[in-house]
Amino acid sequence: MAAGKGTRMRSNKPKVLHRLGGRALAQHVIDTAVRLSARSVVVITGHEAERVEAGLAAPAGCATALRYVRQEPQLGTGHAVQQAAPLLPDDGVTLVLSGDVPLTRVETLQALLDLCAGEYLALLTLEMTDPTGYGRIVRSADGSVQAIVEQKDASEAQKAITEIYSGIMAVPTRLLRGWLARLDNRNAQNEYYLTDVVKSAVADGQGVKAHRIHDAIQVAGVNSPLQLAELERAHQRRQAESFMEQGVRLADPARFDLRGELVCGQDVEIDVNCVFEGRVLLGQGVRIGANCVIANAQIDDGAVIHPFTHIDGEKLGVRVGADALIGPFARLRPGAQLGPEVHIGNFVEVKNSTLAAGAKANHLAYLGDATVGERVNYGAGSITANYDGANKHRTVIEADVHVGSNSVLVAPVTIGAGGTVGAGSVITKDAPAGALSVSRGKPFTVPDWKRPAKKAG
Repeated sequence: MAAGKGTRMRSNKPKVLHRLGGRALAQHVIDTAVRLSARSVVVITGHEAERVEAGLAAPAGCATALRYVRQEPQLGTGHAVQQAAPLLPDDGVTLVLSGDVPLTRVETLQALLDLCAGEYLALLTLEMTDPTGYGRIVRSADGSVQAIVEQKDASEAQKAITEIYSGIMAVPTRLLRGWLARLDNRNAQNEYYLTDVVKSAVADGQGVKAHRIHDAIQVAGVNSPLQLAELERAHQRRQAESFMEQGVRLADPARFDLRGELVCGQDVEIDVNCVFEGRVLLGQGVRIGANCVIANAQIDDGAVIHPFTHIDGEKLGVRVGADALIGPFARLRPGAQLGPEVHIGNFVEVKNSTLAAGAKANHLAYLGDATVGERVNYGAGSITANYDGANKHRTVIEADVHVGSNSVLVAPVTIGAGGTVGAGSVITKDAPAGALSVSRGKPFTVPDWKRPAKKAG
Protein backbone atom coordinates (compact mmCIF):
# COMPACT_ATOMS: atom_id res chain seq x y z
CA MET A 1 0.00 0.00 0.00
CA ALA A 2 1.56 3.27 -1.16
CA ALA A 3 -1.34 5.67 -1.64
CA GLY A 4 -0.99 7.99 1.36
CA LYS A 5 0.02 11.64 1.26
CA GLY A 6 2.42 11.66 4.21
CA THR A 7 1.46 15.13 5.45
CA ARG A 8 3.77 14.97 8.46
CA MET A 9 6.82 14.63 6.23
CA ARG A 10 6.25 18.30 5.28
CA SER A 11 7.64 17.63 1.83
CA ASN A 12 6.58 17.94 -1.80
CA LYS A 13 7.96 14.45 -2.35
CA PRO A 14 5.54 11.53 -1.84
CA LYS A 15 6.34 9.84 1.46
CA VAL A 16 7.07 6.41 -0.02
CA LEU A 17 9.76 7.94 -2.29
CA HIS A 18 11.80 9.33 0.59
CA ARG A 19 15.06 7.43 0.73
CA LEU A 20 16.39 5.04 3.33
CA GLY A 21 19.84 3.56 2.74
CA GLY A 22 19.86 5.08 -0.74
CA ARG A 23 16.56 3.52 -1.88
CA ALA A 24 12.96 4.71 -1.78
CA LEU A 25 10.99 3.39 1.18
CA ALA A 26 8.57 1.54 -1.08
CA GLN A 27 11.46 0.12 -3.14
CA HIS A 28 12.68 -1.69 -0.03
CA VAL A 29 9.24 -3.28 0.28
CA ILE A 30 9.12 -4.29 -3.39
CA ASP A 31 12.61 -5.80 -3.20
CA THR A 32 11.62 -7.81 -0.13
CA ALA A 33 8.55 -9.18 -1.89
CA VAL A 34 10.70 -10.20 -4.85
CA ARG A 35 13.04 -12.08 -2.52
CA LEU A 36 10.00 -14.05 -1.33
CA SER A 37 9.53 -15.22 -4.95
CA ALA A 38 6.18 -13.47 -5.26
CA ARG A 39 4.42 -14.13 -8.55
CA SER A 40 3.45 -10.48 -8.75
CA VAL A 41 3.66 -7.29 -6.74
CA VAL A 42 0.67 -4.95 -6.88
CA VAL A 43 1.46 -1.41 -5.72
CA ILE A 44 -1.56 0.64 -4.66
CA THR A 45 -0.93 4.31 -5.41
CA GLY A 46 -3.00 7.43 -4.86
CA HIS A 47 -1.37 10.68 -3.83
CA GLU A 48 1.07 11.75 -6.57
CA ALA A 49 0.46 8.39 -8.21
CA GLU A 50 2.38 9.16 -11.39
CA ARG A 51 5.49 10.25 -9.48
CA VAL A 52 5.34 7.19 -7.24
CA GLU A 53 4.94 4.79 -10.15
CA ALA A 54 7.79 6.45 -12.05
CA GLY A 55 10.04 6.24 -8.99
CA LEU A 56 9.71 2.50 -8.39
CA ALA A 57 10.80 -0.55 -10.38
CA ALA A 58 11.17 -4.29 -10.17
CA PRO A 59 14.80 -5.37 -9.59
CA ALA A 60 16.66 -6.04 -12.83
CA GLY A 61 16.35 -9.59 -14.09
CA CYS A 62 13.63 -10.72 -11.64
CA ALA A 63 10.65 -12.78 -12.74
CA THR A 64 8.16 -10.98 -10.50
CA ALA A 65 5.59 -8.85 -12.33
CA LEU A 66 5.17 -5.32 -10.97
CA ARG A 67 1.75 -3.79 -11.47
CA TYR A 68 -0.04 -0.71 -10.21
CA VAL A 69 -3.60 0.16 -9.21
CA ARG A 70 -4.84 3.52 -7.99
CA GLN A 71 -6.90 4.35 -4.93
CA GLU A 72 -8.75 7.58 -5.63
CA PRO A 73 -10.01 8.88 -3.26
CA GLN A 74 -8.23 7.32 -0.27
CA LEU A 75 -10.94 5.82 1.95
CA GLY A 76 -8.88 3.60 4.23
CA THR A 77 -6.72 0.49 4.13
CA GLY A 78 -9.60 -1.84 3.32
CA HIS A 79 -10.63 0.35 0.42
CA ALA A 80 -7.02 0.30 -0.81
CA VAL A 81 -6.85 -3.48 -0.93
CA GLN A 82 -10.27 -3.58 -2.62
CA GLN A 83 -8.67 -1.75 -5.57
CA ALA A 84 -6.03 -4.47 -5.88
CA ALA A 85 -8.42 -7.41 -5.52
CA PRO A 86 -9.20 -7.79 -9.25
CA LEU A 87 -5.49 -8.43 -9.91
CA LEU A 88 -5.11 -11.12 -7.24
CA PRO A 89 -5.49 -14.75 -8.39
CA ASP A 90 -7.75 -16.93 -6.22
CA ASP A 91 -5.21 -19.75 -6.01
CA GLY A 92 -2.65 -17.62 -4.19
CA VAL A 93 -1.92 -16.00 -0.85
CA THR A 94 -2.09 -12.23 -0.54
CA LEU A 95 0.62 -10.66 1.60
CA VAL A 96 -0.33 -7.11 2.57
CA LEU A 97 2.63 -4.77 3.12
CA SER A 98 2.93 -1.03 3.70
CA GLY A 99 5.09 1.15 1.47
CA ASP A 100 6.38 3.13 4.45
CA VAL A 101 7.50 0.08 6.47
CA PRO A 102 10.79 -0.80 4.78
CA LEU A 103 12.76 -3.04 7.14
CA THR A 104 10.70 -6.20 7.61
CA ARG A 105 13.01 -9.19 7.25
CA VAL A 106 12.40 -11.80 4.57
CA GLU A 107 12.57 -14.61 7.12
CA THR A 108 9.88 -12.93 9.23
CA LEU A 109 7.52 -12.70 6.29
CA GLN A 110 8.29 -16.26 5.26
CA ALA A 111 7.35 -17.42 8.77
CA LEU A 112 4.07 -15.52 8.42
CA LEU A 113 3.36 -17.16 5.07
CA ASP A 114 4.15 -20.57 6.56
CA LEU A 115 1.68 -19.85 9.37
CA CYS A 116 -0.96 -18.90 6.82
CA ALA A 117 -0.30 -22.13 4.91
CA GLY A 118 -2.88 -21.13 2.31
CA GLU A 119 -5.66 -21.79 4.85
CA TYR A 120 -5.61 -19.23 7.66
CA LEU A 121 -5.62 -15.48 8.13
CA ALA A 122 -2.18 -14.82 9.64
CA LEU A 123 -1.26 -11.53 11.33
CA LEU A 124 2.17 -10.17 12.17
CA THR A 125 2.03 -8.73 15.70
CA LEU A 126 4.39 -6.99 18.08
CA GLU A 127 4.49 -6.59 21.87
CA MET A 128 5.06 -2.91 22.73
CA THR A 129 5.64 -1.11 26.01
CA ASP A 130 3.78 1.91 24.61
CA PRO A 131 1.21 0.82 21.99
CA THR A 132 -0.31 4.28 21.52
CA GLY A 133 -1.56 4.83 18.00
CA TYR A 134 -1.60 1.20 16.93
CA GLY A 135 -4.43 -1.29 16.41
CA ARG A 136 -4.73 -3.65 19.38
CA ILE A 137 -4.94 -7.44 19.12
CA VAL A 138 -8.03 -8.62 20.99
CA ARG A 139 -7.86 -12.25 22.03
CA SER A 140 -10.42 -14.59 23.55
CA ALA A 141 -9.88 -16.44 26.81
CA ASP A 142 -8.23 -19.33 24.98
CA GLY A 143 -5.76 -16.95 23.33
CA SER A 144 -7.19 -17.03 19.82
CA VAL A 145 -7.38 -13.76 17.90
CA GLN A 146 -10.87 -12.27 17.85
CA ALA A 147 -10.38 -8.79 16.42
CA ILE A 148 -8.11 -5.86 15.76
CA VAL A 149 -9.37 -2.62 17.26
CA GLU A 150 -7.99 0.68 16.01
CA GLN A 151 -6.78 3.20 18.61
CA LYS A 152 -9.59 5.69 17.91
CA ASP A 153 -12.26 3.03 18.30
CA ALA A 154 -10.74 1.23 21.30
CA SER A 155 -12.28 1.18 24.80
CA GLU A 156 -10.13 2.00 27.80
CA ALA A 157 -9.68 -1.71 28.51
CA GLN A 158 -8.64 -2.35 24.92
CA LYS A 159 -6.19 0.57 24.97
CA ALA A 160 -4.40 -1.22 27.83
CA ILE A 161 -3.56 -4.13 25.50
CA THR A 162 0.14 -4.09 24.58
CA GLU A 163 0.06 -6.51 21.65
CA ILE A 164 -0.39 -4.53 18.47
CA TYR A 165 -1.08 -5.28 14.83
CA SER A 166 1.86 -4.41 12.60
CA GLY A 167 -0.20 -3.69 9.49
CA ILE A 168 1.11 -6.85 7.80
CA MET A 169 -1.07 -9.88 7.11
CA ALA A 170 -1.08 -12.98 4.94
CA VAL A 171 -4.44 -14.35 3.83
CA PRO A 172 -5.70 -16.83 1.23
CA THR A 173 -6.95 -14.70 -1.64
CA ARG A 174 -10.09 -16.75 -2.15
CA LEU A 175 -11.15 -15.89 1.41
CA LEU A 176 -9.95 -12.31 1.33
CA ARG A 177 -12.12 -11.46 -1.64
CA GLY A 178 -15.34 -12.24 0.23
CA TRP A 179 -14.24 -10.48 3.41
CA LEU A 180 -13.34 -7.33 1.50
CA ALA A 181 -16.87 -7.22 0.08
CA ARG A 182 -18.29 -7.16 3.62
CA LEU A 183 -16.29 -4.15 4.86
CA ASP A 184 -18.17 -1.03 5.97
CA ASN A 185 -17.15 2.42 7.18
CA ARG A 186 -19.14 2.61 10.41
CA ASN A 187 -16.28 3.84 12.61
CA ALA A 188 -14.78 7.04 13.99
CA GLN A 189 -12.87 7.76 10.77
CA ASN A 190 -15.62 6.78 8.33
CA GLU A 191 -13.05 4.61 6.59
CA TYR A 192 -12.95 1.02 5.39
CA TYR A 193 -10.52 -0.73 7.71
CA LEU A 194 -8.68 -3.76 6.39
CA THR A 195 -8.40 -4.94 9.98
CA ASP A 196 -12.15 -5.63 9.97
CA VAL A 197 -11.51 -8.77 7.93
CA VAL A 198 -10.55 -10.35 11.26
CA LYS A 199 -14.15 -9.98 12.46
CA SER A 200 -15.40 -11.60 9.27
CA ALA A 201 -12.93 -14.46 9.60
CA VAL A 202 -14.00 -15.10 13.20
CA ALA A 203 -17.69 -14.89 12.25
CA ASP A 204 -17.09 -17.47 9.51
CA GLY A 205 -15.35 -19.79 11.93
CA GLN A 206 -12.11 -19.34 10.04
CA GLY A 207 -8.97 -19.58 12.16
CA VAL A 208 -6.99 -16.39 12.77
CA LYS A 209 -3.35 -16.87 13.74
CA ALA A 210 -0.69 -14.43 14.86
CA HIS A 211 3.08 -14.52 14.46
CA ARG A 212 4.48 -12.35 17.24
CA ILE A 213 7.92 -10.75 16.97
CA HIS A 214 9.94 -8.62 19.37
CA ASP A 215 11.99 -6.53 16.94
CA ALA A 216 10.12 -3.25 16.57
CA ILE A 217 12.39 -2.03 13.77
CA GLN A 218 10.90 -4.63 11.44
CA VAL A 219 7.45 -3.06 11.63
CA ALA A 220 8.42 0.59 12.19
CA GLY A 221 6.82 3.00 9.75
CA VAL A 222 7.89 6.44 8.62
CA ASN A 223 5.60 9.39 9.15
CA SER A 224 8.04 12.25 9.82
CA PRO A 225 11.62 13.30 9.05
CA LEU A 226 12.56 12.39 12.62
CA GLN A 227 11.22 8.86 12.23
CA LEU A 228 13.00 8.54 8.89
CA ALA A 229 16.31 9.58 10.48
CA GLU A 230 15.82 7.18 13.39
CA LEU A 231 15.06 4.32 11.02
CA GLU A 232 18.07 5.22 8.87
CA ARG A 233 20.39 4.83 11.85
CA ALA A 234 18.75 1.55 12.82
CA HIS A 235 19.10 0.30 9.26
CA GLN A 236 22.75 1.32 9.07
CA ARG A 237 23.48 -0.30 12.42
CA ARG A 238 21.89 -3.52 11.18
CA GLN A 239 24.07 -3.45 8.05
CA ALA A 240 27.20 -2.62 10.05
CA GLU A 241 26.65 -5.55 12.39
CA SER A 242 26.17 -7.88 9.42
CA PHE A 243 29.51 -6.81 7.93
CA MET A 244 31.31 -7.19 11.26
CA GLU A 245 29.90 -10.72 11.57
CA GLN A 246 31.57 -11.41 8.19
CA GLY A 247 34.91 -10.18 9.53
CA VAL A 248 34.96 -6.57 8.30
CA ARG A 249 36.60 -4.24 10.82
CA LEU A 250 34.57 -1.08 11.31
CA ALA A 251 36.18 1.54 13.53
CA ASP A 252 32.72 2.61 14.75
CA PRO A 253 29.55 0.84 13.53
CA ALA A 254 27.51 3.91 14.52
CA ARG A 255 29.39 5.96 11.91
CA PHE A 256 28.94 3.81 8.81
CA ASP A 257 26.61 4.47 5.86
CA LEU A 258 25.78 2.04 3.06
CA ARG A 259 23.39 3.39 0.44
CA GLY A 260 23.73 0.66 -2.14
CA GLU A 261 25.59 -2.67 -2.34
CA LEU A 262 28.94 -3.34 -0.68
CA VAL A 263 30.92 -6.56 -1.14
CA CYS A 264 34.00 -7.03 1.05
CA GLY A 265 36.87 -9.50 0.94
CA GLN A 266 38.73 -10.71 4.02
CA ASP A 267 40.50 -8.32 6.38
CA VAL A 268 38.86 -5.14 5.10
CA GLU A 269 39.16 -2.15 7.44
CA ILE A 270 36.81 0.84 7.28
CA ASP A 271 37.35 3.94 9.40
CA VAL A 272 34.64 6.33 10.62
CA ASN A 273 32.17 8.42 8.61
CA CYS A 274 32.55 6.57 5.32
CA VAL A 275 29.68 6.50 2.81
CA PHE A 276 29.27 3.78 0.17
CA GLU A 277 26.82 4.23 -2.72
CA GLY A 278 25.87 2.26 -5.81
CA ARG A 279 27.88 -0.97 -6.12
CA VAL A 280 31.26 -1.08 -4.41
CA LEU A 281 33.65 -4.06 -4.33
CA LEU A 282 36.50 -4.09 -1.79
CA GLY A 283 39.19 -6.74 -2.20
CA GLN A 284 41.14 -8.51 0.51
CA GLY A 285 43.06 -6.31 2.90
CA VAL A 286 41.66 -3.04 1.58
CA ARG A 287 41.81 -0.14 4.02
CA ILE A 288 39.43 2.79 3.79
CA GLY A 289 40.38 5.93 5.75
CA ALA A 290 38.02 8.22 7.59
CA ASN A 291 35.47 10.44 5.84
CA CYS A 292 35.65 8.82 2.41
CA VAL A 293 32.74 8.75 -0.08
CA ILE A 294 32.94 5.83 -2.53
CA ALA A 295 30.39 5.00 -5.23
CA ASN A 296 30.35 2.52 -8.11
CA ALA A 297 33.92 1.36 -7.76
CA GLN A 298 36.09 -1.75 -7.53
CA ILE A 299 39.08 -1.52 -5.23
CA ASP A 300 41.48 -4.44 -5.53
CA ASP A 301 43.45 -6.34 -2.89
CA GLY A 302 45.72 -4.40 -0.60
CA ALA A 303 44.79 -0.93 -1.82
CA VAL A 304 44.68 1.90 0.70
CA ILE A 305 42.22 4.75 0.37
CA HIS A 306 43.43 7.54 2.63
CA PRO A 307 41.03 9.90 4.46
CA PHE A 308 38.73 12.40 2.72
CA THR A 309 38.94 10.73 -0.68
CA HIS A 310 35.97 10.98 -3.07
CA ILE A 311 35.48 8.19 -5.62
CA ASP A 312 32.42 8.12 -7.88
CA GLY A 313 32.33 5.93 -10.96
CA GLU A 314 28.73 6.77 -11.92
CA LYS A 315 27.90 4.69 -15.04
CA LEU A 316 31.49 4.21 -16.26
CA GLY A 317 32.85 2.90 -12.98
CA VAL A 318 36.20 3.35 -11.27
CA ARG A 319 38.82 0.67 -10.66
CA VAL A 320 41.71 0.94 -8.24
CA GLY A 321 44.44 -1.66 -8.72
CA ALA A 322 46.04 -3.89 -6.12
CA ASP A 323 48.27 -2.18 -3.54
CA ALA A 324 47.47 1.28 -4.92
CA LEU A 325 47.61 4.29 -2.60
CA ILE A 326 44.90 6.91 -3.04
CA GLY A 327 44.54 10.21 -1.19
CA PRO A 328 44.15 11.87 1.17
CA PHE A 329 41.84 14.42 -0.45
CA ALA A 330 41.94 12.72 -3.86
CA ARG A 331 39.11 12.59 -6.37
CA LEU A 332 38.51 9.73 -8.81
CA ARG A 333 35.77 10.39 -11.35
CA PRO A 334 33.99 8.14 -13.88
CA GLY A 335 36.30 6.10 -16.09
CA ALA A 336 39.35 6.28 -13.84
CA GLN A 337 41.16 2.94 -14.23
CA LEU A 338 44.24 2.62 -12.04
CA GLY A 339 46.69 -0.25 -12.25
CA PRO A 340 48.62 -1.96 -9.45
CA GLU A 341 50.72 0.20 -7.11
CA VAL A 342 49.51 3.46 -8.61
CA HIS A 343 49.80 6.48 -6.31
CA ILE A 344 47.22 9.27 -6.46
CA GLY A 345 47.97 11.88 -3.81
CA ASN A 346 46.37 14.87 -2.17
CA PHE A 347 44.24 17.15 -4.35
CA VAL A 348 44.75 15.05 -7.47
CA GLU A 349 41.75 14.53 -9.77
CA VAL A 350 41.53 11.69 -12.31
CA LYS A 351 38.74 11.45 -14.89
CA ASN A 352 38.30 8.99 -17.77
CA SER A 353 41.98 8.04 -17.62
CA THR A 354 44.02 4.87 -17.32
CA LEU A 355 47.21 4.73 -15.26
CA ALA A 356 49.43 1.68 -15.68
CA ALA A 357 51.32 -0.08 -12.90
CA GLY A 358 53.47 2.10 -10.69
CA ALA A 359 52.41 5.46 -12.15
CA LYS A 360 52.37 8.33 -9.65
CA ALA A 361 50.60 11.68 -9.41
CA ASN A 362 51.21 12.70 -5.84
CA HIS A 363 50.21 16.36 -5.54
CA LEU A 364 47.82 19.00 -6.87
CA ALA A 365 47.32 17.63 -10.39
CA TYR A 366 44.64 16.85 -12.98
CA LEU A 367 44.55 13.91 -15.37
CA GLY A 368 41.55 13.97 -17.71
CA ASP A 369 41.11 11.81 -20.82
CA ALA A 370 44.64 10.49 -20.52
CA THR A 371 46.48 7.22 -21.07
CA VAL A 372 49.42 7.00 -18.68
CA GLY A 373 52.10 4.33 -18.95
CA GLU A 374 54.01 2.36 -16.34
CA ARG A 375 56.18 4.17 -13.79
CA VAL A 376 55.24 7.65 -15.01
CA ASN A 377 55.91 10.41 -12.49
CA TYR A 378 53.41 13.23 -12.94
CA GLY A 379 54.56 16.40 -11.19
CA ALA A 380 52.72 18.67 -8.78
CA GLY A 381 50.51 21.30 -10.38
CA SER A 382 50.48 19.63 -13.80
CA ILE A 383 47.33 19.24 -15.89
CA THR A 384 46.10 17.71 -19.11
CA ALA A 385 44.24 20.43 -21.04
CA ASN A 386 41.72 18.02 -22.55
CA TYR A 387 38.88 20.36 -23.60
CA ASP A 388 39.06 22.90 -26.41
CA GLY A 389 35.70 24.44 -25.66
CA ALA A 390 33.78 22.08 -27.93
CA ASN A 391 35.41 18.64 -27.86
CA LYS A 392 37.46 16.45 -25.52
CA HIS A 393 40.89 15.23 -26.67
CA ARG A 394 43.20 12.55 -25.32
CA THR A 395 46.70 12.81 -23.90
CA VAL A 396 49.09 9.84 -24.11
CA ILE A 397 51.99 9.69 -21.67
CA GLU A 398 54.10 6.63 -22.39
CA ALA A 399 56.07 4.51 -19.90
CA ASP A 400 58.79 6.02 -17.69
CA VAL A 401 57.99 9.64 -18.57
CA HIS A 402 58.74 12.34 -16.00
CA VAL A 403 56.44 15.37 -16.15
CA GLY A 404 57.87 18.31 -14.24
CA SER A 405 55.84 20.44 -11.88
CA ASN A 406 53.36 23.04 -13.15
CA SER A 407 53.28 21.72 -16.69
CA VAL A 408 50.33 21.84 -19.12
CA LEU A 409 49.90 19.08 -21.70
CA VAL A 410 47.54 20.43 -24.37
CA ALA A 411 45.65 17.53 -25.94
CA PRO A 412 45.78 15.82 -28.33
CA VAL A 413 49.43 15.18 -27.56
CA THR A 414 51.77 12.24 -26.94
CA ILE A 415 54.86 12.21 -24.72
CA GLY A 416 57.12 9.38 -25.88
CA ALA A 417 58.49 6.67 -23.59
CA GLY A 418 61.24 7.76 -21.25
CA GLY A 419 60.76 11.42 -22.08
CA THR A 420 61.02 14.33 -19.67
CA VAL A 421 58.90 17.47 -19.61
CA GLY A 422 60.67 20.38 -17.95
CA ALA A 423 58.90 22.07 -15.08
CA GLY A 424 56.58 24.89 -16.08
CA SER A 425 56.32 23.81 -19.72
CA VAL A 426 53.29 24.10 -22.00
CA ILE A 427 53.48 21.17 -24.43
CA THR A 428 51.38 21.51 -27.58
CA LYS A 429 53.20 19.09 -29.90
CA ASP A 430 54.13 15.42 -29.65
CA ALA A 431 57.44 14.81 -27.86
CA PRO A 432 59.71 11.98 -29.05
CA ALA A 433 60.79 9.12 -26.81
CA GLY A 434 63.74 9.81 -24.54
CA ALA A 435 63.74 13.56 -25.21
CA LEU A 436 63.71 16.54 -22.86
CA SER A 437 60.87 18.87 -23.81
CA VAL A 438 60.86 22.41 -22.45
CA SER A 439 58.53 25.20 -23.49
CA ARG A 440 58.70 28.39 -21.42
CA GLY A 441 58.72 32.11 -21.96
CA LYS A 442 62.18 33.69 -21.77
CA PRO A 443 62.81 34.74 -18.15
CA PHE A 444 63.83 38.32 -17.42
CA THR A 445 64.40 40.49 -14.35
CA VAL A 446 63.55 44.16 -13.81
CA PRO A 447 65.84 45.55 -11.11
CA ASP A 448 64.47 47.93 -8.48
CA TRP A 449 60.87 47.14 -9.44
CA LYS A 450 58.32 49.16 -7.52
CA ARG A 451 54.93 47.60 -6.97
CA PRO A 452 51.92 49.90 -7.53
CA ALA A 453 50.69 51.57 -4.36
CA LYS A 454 47.20 52.66 -3.41
CA LYS A 455 46.54 56.37 -3.67
CA ALA A 456 46.06 58.20 -0.40
CA GLY A 457 42.44 58.98 0.51
